[in-house]
Amino acid sequence: MNDVVDYEEAVAAFDPVLGIEVHVELGTRTKMFDGAPVAFGGEPNSRVTPVSLGLPGSLPKVNRAAVESAIRIGLALGCEIAESSRFARKNYFYPDMPKNFQTSQYDEPIARDGHLDVELADGTLFRVEIERAHMEEDAGKNTHVGGDAGRIHSAEYSLVDYNRAGVPLVEIVTRPITGAGARAPEVAAAYVQTLRDIFRVLDVSEARMERGNVRADVNVSLRPSPEAPLGTRTETKNVNSFRSIERAVQYEITRQAAVLLSGGTVVQETRHWHEETGETSPGRVKSDAEDYRYFPEPDLMPIVPDRAWIEELRARLPELPAARRRRLQAEWGFSDLEMRDAAGALDLIVETVAAGAAPAAARKWWTGELARVANSRGATLEELPVTPVQVAQLVALVDAGELTERLARQVLDGVLAGEGDPADVVATRGLRVVSDDGPLLAAIDDVIAANPDIVERIRAGRVQATGALVGSVMKATRGQADAGRVKELIASRLGV
Repeated sequence: MNDVVDYEEAVAAFDPVLGIEVHVELGTRTKMFDGAPVAFGGEPNSRVTPVSLGLPGSLPKVNRAAVESAIRIGLALGCEIAESSRFARKNYFYPDMPKNFQTSQYDEPIARDGHLDVELADGTLFRVEIERAHMEEDAGKNTHVGGDAGRIHSAEYSLVDYNRAGVPLVEIVTRPITGAGARAPEVAAAYVQTLRDIFRVLDVSEARMERGNVRADVNVSLRPSPEAPLGTRTETKNVNSFRSIERAVQYEITRQAAVLLSGGTVVQETRHWHEETGETSPGRVKSDAEDYRYFPEPDLMPIVPDRAWIEELRARLPELPAARRRRLQAEWGFSDLEMRDAAGALDLIVETVAAGAAPAAARKWWTGELARVANSRGATLEELPVTPVQVAQLVALVDAGELTERLARQVLDGVLAGEGDPADVVATRGLRVVSDDGPLLAAIDDVIAANPDIVERIRAGRVQATGALVGSVMKATRGQADAGRVKELIASRLGV
């Protein structure tokens, strides 16, 4: 394990500075520069063309849909869209780049000079300045077989799959993120999550981090104070979950602080994140731009988007997540805390409300019982086998008095078990509320007869003891009685 210091000690001694590069795979039908299909998975090397494989004589052609998505991302981030931008060759020699260069953008990106306001858990807004957003192509995928945890240094052999080679990417690069202090890990995770939400609402990507649709390279450096020059940075590559981003930033801060406090020097390098240990390890010495020997791509013309087209795309931008949250909060009457609690389930709550449920009830089910189930299963809310329509149906049954809250949870268990819609589960499990006073009175009389001591205390004025009788009746009716009605009937029976 690397030497680290306590996090509080690290941020007391140093000012952390971040830089984040986020890559988003665009959801186009074909690749960035050729007609090979874009889809997740598939047989290795089955979604390739001569261009994907960099074969001699093959020529690229720019994907217009990818350019449109890049412009829309730039507009959503408040960027200036370039009147002219061009592609460049970024030269480096990896087996997953069959051309021995990556077609990217360097000094003439499609978008630059934007910003993103990020809302933290307590409602604080933190502005992240965007330096640029540029288009490029993804690399293939290396699989290192044998050895230590799939690492190349001890592998018996390696396999290369070029299905992903050439998939369109947009890379968003921040300016140095300063002023976050001890909240730097939280800021980093919240920034990437906010970007992910924007990608989804723009419909430019599925933005599923577990599939690598969104990946973050996180740069961290430390300096003695906010007035000091920037320190030497490390770049932790391809971190693909919000929790891991937060943990990786915190770990690098504690590791670099230990190096500096012991009199050492931080090495500018890429690092690998290890989810299982919560640590980073060295990759390669970090290259600077000149090491990549960028030069303009001679096989592609500059991108010169028509200004009227850009304004048309701007006018058609959907409501962005932050504005949507503010509108929904006003419409629903949620407090700031309630809205923050709902953030991770907002789309599901919106769909549940659209299906007829009250906003407060929809929020309660998704952030309460369903969140508990998802957490116990190690799943996301979206992965649970229940739909917003089914949750709205459940709420309607409760509102109609046909289910108590307790019965509703049992019905939800049945829906999650694949037993059908809520009405189906109610029918097959016999869970409807007993609303006929006849069976309730019979159960109440049995409980009164079996508990003379409690009845005596109630008649003596200790009415709080009624709760014990209500509980017994609820048990006798398997929770299918309305507790309020049971209490009324007990009081009537006992004349209190």
